[in-house]
Amino acid sequence: MIKTEYGASEDALQKLVEEYTTRKQQSLMQMKKGLISKEAFLDEAAACIAEYYHRSGQEDAALLTEFEQYIFGYSRLSGLIDDKTISDIRVVSHDNIRIKKKGQRMQAEAVFASPKEYRQFIDYIATRNQVNISNLNAIQRFTDNESHPDFILRFTVSMPLVNTYDEPYLCIRKIPKAFPQIKDLIEQGMLDRETAELLVCRFREGSTLICGGNSSGKTTLLNALKETLPDNCAVLVAQQADELTTMYHPDMMFLHSLPGTGEQQVSYDLEHISIAGLTMDVDFFIIGEVKGTEAMYLLNAAYTGQICAATIHAPSADKATDKLVDYCLGKSKYSRNELMRMLDCFKTVIFMEHYRIKEIYECRGWDEESKSLRYGQISERGEACAC
Repeated sequence: MIKTEYGASEDALQKLVEEYTTRKQQSLMQMKKGLISKEAFLDEAAACIAEYYHRSGQEDAALLTEFEQYIFGYSRLSGLIDDKTISDIRVVSHDNIRIKKKGQRMQAEAVFASPKEYRQFIDYIATRNQVNISNLNAIQRFTDNESHPDFILRFTVSMPLVNTYDEPYLCIRKIPKAFPQIKDLIEQGMLDRETAELLVCRFREGSTLICGGNSSGKTTLLNALKETLPDNCAVLVAQQADELTTMYHPDMMFLHSLPGTGEQQVSYDLEHISIAGLTMDVDFFIIGEVKGTEAMYLLNAAYTGQICAATIHAPSADKATDKLVDYCLGKSKYSRNELMRMLDCFKTVIFMEHYRIKEIYECRGWDEESKSLRYGQISERGEACAC
């Protein structure tokens, strides 16, 4: 029989976890909601082990220790989640776990013992995070910002119903709670001191759009820049997942979207949140990542004089405004040219690549002859030069 590092059998651990994700799920949920303490929950589990498992006292203690690590940690993935050099975890199958470590993708040493154990783990993290993964909800995204002291964990799960193969896919993005500040980004080589001073100044004075591909550093830079806003600036952040947080600013509000499910139709997307944001008394409006028709409300806010900031996926700085207009067209009665003309309110466009700032552009207004926005590239020293 396979043994865990604590000496408890895998079969016993799986049986106990299954017990608490099915028949004793109420106890698990009460503990999650704070209705019973961690100590009381573990006392109940210890009593359950002693009554039904008929093992030695040493084996009971080992099983309880492993169960505690499973329930309050993330089982086989706990070591990967604890590792501060790992930013992403991709479970392709029970015995194929990939990680991104210091920006490089590689194989992890950790594996699940069997497809059954892996599927049980998926069921458990769904229960733990109060997420339904039935056939009506075969693709789920959710965030755990409580269980780990250092990271916010963003999960994406897709079930075999929609997968080509017969095991779930699990992707975990780790967002540091103690995110790097501007001075840290300078030390890490994302930008130099002169560029940092330029961006902090421009960020406070006009709307900013940060673009790039996946894992290019967009959210990291936006998180750091927003922390430079003065304390007397009221800020609202709308986001799909809880990636943007604050460590110091006293007047920031954070709203996140709430997807509807087959059983629960109540939902609040970024569009709903953005509309609410326009009715609040805020000086600075941020959308964590523009992905849809909320772009129109971001543009409306910026065009009417409110300072705004957002990230958006785009392959280059000059494509970022095109992408924003594409999103706006899904909700707007304006033409593409009219929307492009309105976008001159975004004074700074930053392009990120491989965790570095590659290009910075400033908007120089609308060119009536060419029917396009005029942009000038800003050099590393902060001097504007014609592109």
